[in-house]
Amino acid sequence: MNYRYKTRGTCSTEIVLELNGDIIKSVEFVGGCNGNTKGVAALVKGMKAEEVIDRLKGIKCGFRPTSCPDQLAVALSQVMGKKEK
Repeated sequence: MNYRYKTRGTCSTEIVLELNGDIIKSVEFVGGCNGNTKGVAALVKGMKAEEVIDRLKGIKCGFRPTSCPDQLAVALSQVMGKKEK
């Protein structure tokens, strides 16, 4: 399934997710620090969503209360919550 999440508080504006059950097939950040977001996307490919949430939740970017990785965790949390219902 494909999902889109509008980010809040980051340079990226959107995250596009593709999941196969609870496994991440692909992640694409729209905007943000190009190299960093591509790196995060490559690292989480093939991982279970819960593991990514556990690892990335709460990461901050400088003085901001969130980051692109944190927003990915938020997006996955929402998607996984929707799938359970």
